[in-house]
Amino acid sequence: MAVENCTVFTDFIFVGLSGRRDVQLGLFVLFLLVYGITVIANVGVILLISADSKLHTPMYYFVSNLSFCDVCYSSTVSPKMLVDFLSEQKKIPYNLCAIQMFIFGAFADVECVMLSVMAYDRYVAICIPLLYTITMSRSVCTQLVAIVYIQGLVDSAIHTSCTFRLSFCNSNTINHFFCDFPPLLALSSSDTSVNEIMMFTYSSCVLGFSIVTVLLSYSYIITTILRMKSAEGRLKAFSTCASHLTAVAIFYGTLLFMYFRPSSSYSMDTDKMASVFYTVVIPMLNPLIYSLRNKDVKDALKKSISTKLYSG
Repeated sequence: MAVENCTVFTDFIFVGLSGRRDVQLGLFVLFLLVYGITVIANVGVILLISADSKLHTPMYYFVSNLSFCDVCYSSTVSPKMLVDFLSEQKKIPYNLCAIQMFIFGAFADVECVMLSVMAYDRYVAICIPLLYTITMSRSVCTQLVAIVYIQGLVDSAIHTSCTFRLSFCNSNTINHFFCDFPPLLALSSSDTSVNEIMMFTYSSCVLGFSIVTVLLSYSYIITTILRMKSAEGRLKAFSTCASHLTAVAIFYGTLLFMYFRPSSSYSMDTDKMASVFYTVVIPMLNPLIYSLRNKDVKDALKKSISTKLYSG
């Protein structure tokens, strides 16, 4: 499109979740509560794992990184959304929109791959326990986490830069509550076919690799567990995987729904509801899943509370 025919916008305007004032106030209270629980629960998990030496294992090292990701990408979206519930116009400057997209995309990508790394960790722990200490050494875990963060940052940087090279001439109103890739591609007046192919291809590789890793890991894990002679051993092995499987099913299921469709089939209203679950609910659920279903974490929490009560 010719430059002279393009209106230059300095900011975007979100449609948000609702235009009714009474509904927005109700949503503000609800999401403020959810965001508060998200931050407290995830930071609590990180501090608990850091403080208790019994939790200084590869599995909980990955759990603490998962909690860190949840805090980061939830905090990229929720505070702005909460402010918008109380605002007449839900504006975001062009540059801040790009920053929000980059940070959210990076940490969402990191979480996606981190879950597959955690599945591999469970595979090594259950299927080849004698090699666990060597295979999942501190240096190996650190390198795996570093690789996961680097790929997330690079992936998001590529998609964000390509998205903001597009023209937005016809409108600056985003039918969403934060700057995400699909609604901005739908808003653009440029040809977005290359962006869609890039997003689909790279996302397919990342998510495909993650899902294949999870499926292969758990196929070996289930086979190994079924061969165990002790019913107590089988139950213990299954219980160590239950939390991770729950988190994987929720996160990957939402990702597949959100991003693996052509833009022509998007229903923004439906996707906004899915995005609420993806950006607000999942970051709150993960620490609850890992703490409420995990004996080690519950024991560490009880110990921490008891220590504080007696010291006080």
